[in-house]
Amino acid sequence: MRIYSLLLTLLLAAFSSQASTFIEKFSTDPTLNGWQTFGDTNLFQWNSTNQNLAVTWDSTQTNSYFYRPLGRTLTTNDGFCLEFDLNLTDTDAAGYFQLAVGLCNFADATSTNFSRANAISPNLCEFDYYPDGPASYGPSIDATLVDANSNFYFAYDATQPLANVVTYHIVLLHLPGALSVSGEVFTNGQVVTALPQIYAGGAGAFQLDTLAVCNYTTTDDAYGDSLLAHGTVGNLVFASPLPVGVLQNIAAGKIQFASDTNWIYTLQQTTNFNTWSTAAPAAQGNGTNLVLQATNPPSDKAFYRVSADLP
Repeated sequence: MRIYSLLLTLLLAAFSSQASTFIEKFSTDPTLNGWQTFGDTNLFQWNSTNQNLAVTWDSTQTNSYFYRPLGRTLTTNDGFCLEFDLNLTDTDAAGYFQLAVGLCNFADATSTNFSRANAISPNLCEFDYYPDGPASYGPSIDATLVDANSNFYFAYDATQPLANVVTYHIVLLHLPGALSVSGEVFTNGQVVTALPQIYAGGAGAFQLDTLAVCNYTTTDDAYGDSLLAHGTVGNLVFASPLPVGVLQNIAAGKIQFASDTNWIYTLQQTTNFNTWSTAAPAAQGNGTNLVLQATNPPSDKAFYRVSADLP
């Protein structure tokens, strides 16, 4: 099953000894694969028929998480990506509040002092959606990074709502050493938004150790914000480091990079950055240096990138 083609056009950090790729298709009971629930267990239900996680985001309930420990701690130096499918059945929002899926520091997220409503929420990297509605100030689609001191950075799109009963594919990407996060939203393979607006509030170092579908409470919110939404999360993928290492041009149309055995790689080429074409057949990662050779390179100069796909 092809989940998404992640196109990495930058030079990225090489693989480390802590490389990990985690894929959750919800085809089997996720509790057998390390998933747990904190808080209100009724908010998260595995749907064995549809092979996804049915979620209720209800801000009148406590901070609750359907979560899986990463088994490691990510810092600013780590490159990582998170992808998942999101399909919302309905949303009812008042004021400005979000549903979320992402990465957290579990000790912080479960602390009694943690408050997403009041922006006391250290160590997060997550996708947030603030629904539109007659009583809300949405919509806003956000890729959010919060450092250890609750300083925020986010990329967002405040013009594009997410329609109900439409499956969206969400991608979050953090580059090694970056104090930022980027995101894209797709449906039917087409880009809905690349979150073009930026709020750079000065985020710094962070520590993340847990994947989580997050329900945040507004019981401590002084502004009367609230959210009730239902939907599903599926086809969740986490990878760190990023599945393409440093790209090395070792000859004309010949690219070498560190690869991961979980991914299938395709070399693409362009002469103008407007149109990309497949330059070589797809190749399975081998866990070490992989070489891709363009079969028909242009006679003039060309530029190359590598796409990483999950089978």
